[in-house]
Amino acid sequence: MATRKRILVVMGTRPEAIKLAPLILKANADPERFEVLAVRTSQHREMLDQVVTYFDLPILADLNIMRKDQNLAHVTMAALGGLQRVIAKARPDVVVVQGDTTTSFVGALAAFYENIPVAHVEAGLRTYDKRAPFPEEVYRRLTSVIADYHFAPTETSRYNLLKENVPAETIWVTGNTAIDALFLTLAKAAPKPVRRAAAQTLLLTTHRRENHGEPMQRICEAILILLQGFPNLRVVCPVHLSPRVRQVVGPMLGSHPRVSLIEPLGYEQFVLAMNGAHIILSDSGGVQEEAPALGKPVLVLRDTTERPEAVEAGTARLVGTEVDSIVSACKELLTDPEAYRAMAQARNPFGDGHASEQILDVLARSLGSTDRRERTDPAKALETFPHAARSSVAAVLNAGPSATPQGFATAAKPRRARRETALAADTVALMPSGLQGPGSS
Repeated sequence: MATRKRILVVMGTRPEAIKLAPLILKANADPERFEVLAVRTSQHREMLDQVVTYFDLPILADLNIMRKDQNLAHVTMAALGGLQRVIAKARPDVVVVQGDTTTSFVGALAAFYENIPVAHVEAGLRTYDKRAPFPEEVYRRLTSVIADYHFAPTETSRYNLLKENVPAETIWVTGNTAIDALFLTLAKAAPKPVRRAAAQTLLLTTHRRENHGEPMQRICEAILILLQGFPNLRVVCPVHLSPRVRQVVGPMLGSHPRVSLIEPLGYEQFVLAMNGAHIILSDSGGVQEEAPALGKPVLVLRDTTERPEAVEAGTARLVGTEVDSIVSACKELLTDPEAYRAMAQARNPFGDGHASEQILDVLARSLGSTDRRERTDPAKALETFPHAARSSVAAVLNAGPSATPQGFATAAKPRRARRETALAADTVALMPSGLQGPGSS
């Protein structure tokens, strides 16, 4: 029997955890082929915790890098030092990173320093503007220079990599693992009764650095104009934890009776919120991938996107952050059934929910024998690392697969009982009192 491959998966933010969860769970369910070690930097602790708990992800180590008032340079240095030590001790066959965060770039760089192959999930996305989005565009370009395996979600992403002279034999078009996570979540949520939202519910999410300040003020101004023009319109806005987001959104929207400002949602709750919305207004990259699978039009609060496939397919439209552009696009979808139907029924270009399976098959075929490196027991690998979450090592190494939908599995452990909130027309507002208004009660 072939030696099983040791895969070290690195994550630091909520989107990374969402998109890597299906891959981790599928690999963990196949112990004959894979040994999975998952490491988190906790670049975004609270929002990452939600996803790790929801999917019951087995975490080997938590680097716990975040400190108050850190800038990107501090985060980079802390993550690089911690990841390099874990990778050096664990000696995996491959380090898997996802997307375009500080954690993903630094994870690839740390693996390169240790001469460990790097697999980049969601490779090849580009805007070709290094300031939009900032710093993500530069991170993903640099990660592509380092990576040995490039898992592109679409043919457009593959073409971008080929233009940059990435060898064709190192690129695989797999679809996006975001769709895997979405389908898994829908399967888990299916038994729960979900109340449908009112016909005119707008789900608003915004968080990107380039939208801080005046752009976010314009977004809120557009929302107020729409609420004035459409008496039946209701807005649900999970407010990002960034103070720069809350300082604008709370004062401008919190007092409106038809605006619900709520805390960031757990992943399942957010999927249900998307499914219950009529229109989604967002600057999120993941939403551009997920919403089309639910038949929901997405108006993108950006001037460029690294997902042009969504725009070309008609599932998303770039509206930027100018008031008139946002208002005009929303009005069209709220008043023109044909325009709405054209977006809602367009084909999703981001895959069929089997990306993780394809990625693991490639790694199983392509990775060299684990015998070529001296191995260290992962538990011992953490002895010299002070921030590691050592208590979870046994669960990672010893737990077998457990039954979950669609063949996914995770470390067997008791699940905490928790109250699931189905978001619909009467979303419960959870914002601190300073941000709540009548529409949030």
